[in-house]
Amino acid sequence: MTALRPDLAVIAANVAEGARVLDVGCGDGALMAALRDSRHVDARGLEIDPGNVAAAVARGLSVVQGDADTDLAGYPDASFDYAILSQTLQTTMRPHVVLDHLLRIGRRAFVSFPNFAHWRVRASLLWGGRMPVTRLLPVPWYDTPNIHHVTIDDFRAFVRERGITVEQAWFLKGDRRTSAAAANFRAEHAVFLLRR
Repeated sequence: MTALRPDLAVIAANVAEGARVLDVGCGDGALMAALRDSRHVDARGLEIDPGNVAAAVARGLSVVQGDADTDLAGYPDASFDYAILSQTLQTTMRPHVVLDHLLRIGRRAFVSFPNFAHWRVRASLLWGGRMPVTRLLPVPWYDTPNIHHVTIDDFRAFVRERGITVEQAWFLKGDRRTSAAAANFRAEHAVFLLRR
């Protein structure tokens, strides 16, 4: 299996063998291909970028071009075991609506996102007075697709207020996992497995 981005590797390791999966914002289909090849998963994808759709289809994947903000409403209830939204939530116009659809479409949902409360982000703002550009957030503020700067603590409150159950959570520091202790300060990325 090709090396996956760290958050995708966490998701791939925790999807059940033979599951039906919808990967929303699937990019070039790297996760879907890994799940198909290693877990025999029936994976479908939704992706907004036509170049990524073409790359995924070239891998033999079932991917359609679409927008998470507008196109999830057409999927039937409980039609997948897992709905996946990796590093896409913060780019959506209405994250609460997208998350509601994920949990309606899938029996469980994986959501991963960059943590904007990580200590390096805080330090960049404090000492430099500017939005950070890092290895994991590599573009300047005016060119970023991120429109909602979410933190781990924000997301925990967000799901708690909506009565969503967190089955598991993983926190990443670079390419490695870190503990849940002070994750809002220490983790660069988070992955949550959710259910209603």
